[in-house]
Amino acid sequence: MSVKITGLEKLLTELESRFGKDKMQRISDKALMDAANEFVKALKSEFERFKDQGYSIEEITIKGPIWKNGVRTVAIHWKGPHGRYRIIHLNEWGTVNNPNPAGKGAIARAMRNSETAYRNAVRKALKEGL
Repeated sequence: MSVKITGLEKLLTELESRFGKDKMQRISDKALMDAANEFVKALKSEFERFKDQGYSIEEITIKGPIWKNGVRTVAIHWKGPHGRYRIIHLNEWGTVNNPNPAGKGAIARAMRNSETAYRNAVRKALKEGL
């Protein structure tokens, strides 16, 4: 089943003409950051379930908003002195020797669990901005 949405481009151009391109970008940036913070909160709660020393939780970082392929984007990644970015994919997918680690699927669960909070954060930021 697929859904086709029409008129989105017209709506965006109308909003930009009413409020200006800069204000619309500020509003969308705030919405993206609020939504990213909601996702990070859900991600940290998922990582709490299997934390050892807590380095993976400490090193969660939000980068953005940035332009990526012509779209405004926020990136969530791991950056810090403990180099947890090297093993996050092992926790998420497992290895040959340990196919089911304690944190398997934590990022996917966090994404699923934070969908409504993400949408609500975007909706709230847009209402406040407009």
